[in-house]
Amino acid sequence: MALTRNSLQWVLPLAAAIAAPWFFEDQGYGIRVLTLVLLFAAMGQAWNIVGGLANQISLGHAAFFGLGAYTSTLLLLRFGVSPWLGMLAAMAMAALVGGLLSLPTMRLRGHYFALATLAFGEVMRAIANTWASVTGGPVGVSVPYSEGSLALMQFKSSVPYYYLMLGAVLVSTLVFWLVSRSRLGYRLRAVKANPQAAEVIGVDTSRTRIQASVISAALMGACGTLYAQFIFFFDPDTVFSLVGISVKVALICIIGGVGTVAGPLVGALVMIPLEELFNEWLSGHAAGVSQLAYGLILIAIILLEPRGLSVLWARLRQLMRGQHV
Repeated sequence: MALTRNSLQWVLPLAAAIAAPWFFEDQGYGIRVLTLVLLFAAMGQAWNIVGGLANQISLGHAAFFGLGAYTSTLLLLRFGVSPWLGMLAAMAMAALVGGLLSLPTMRLRGHYFALATLAFGEVMRAIANTWASVTGGPVGVSVPYSEGSLALMQFKSSVPYYYLMLGAVLVSTLVFWLVSRSRLGYRLRAVKANPQAAEVIGVDTSRTRIQASVISAALMGACGTLYAQFIFFFDPDTVFSLVGISVKVALICIIGGVGTVAGPLVGALVMIPLEELFNEWLSGHAAGVSQLAYGLILIAIILLEPRGLSVLWARLRQLMRGQHV
């Protein structure tokens, strides 16, 4: 019975996700919001490997996201490389940079690590803005559009993009689940609990953090490619955005539940539609009202359950079961 219940917890949401496009217009606003929900859920799951398992609060994951977007798009523009292959190159580039970034920052903890990653993300944004001959600078980059081409990862309807993002969520969630239950996952938990004690018992903390950073960065690079193909235009301030990417991805995990499989999924499902609703309802009023209301809701959620909505839901289920018994 327990196995059946645990299976239903995942099968039913997956079935709902697969069927969701049937209830929306192909080119409608609703399907685009759902597609962004899935994209940010995949990004949150990538961040969760470092921020959740290792407790390394990164505020620079936009760097890997932006690298992924630029790598695949520039390969397409300059050499005609398919975005499917470009995504692999984007993952390799992001993983390489993630590994290199880990070398000087792996000994940092807490706010020192957060500030170091934040600075790196801002440096990447500044480079992309100034290196106009390669990145297009502030003008940005446009993905050449064709009338629907599977090889170019372009479709006339928004539905295929939705399923691409759903695939990204499934892959990133599977990677997180496998990592959390592997030897690497146990080493990451040991490093999270007490790095000094972990080293005493034989855990190579430096190697462990580098491995986690490489996996996390590679997944973010893939998400950057999917975003570029979905949006068709981006600039450095968008894909390297501190607030729009790095902070939002971290908040999604914090709101949903850091270090849990369901956390990024729940966080994205709550935060992205909530942000869109407040922007639509309150953007016509005084400046900043929608952001203020959105921020107050997030604060209320954190105060209600600091460990996230997935933990709050588990607590409510236990209370309901106790009352039923």
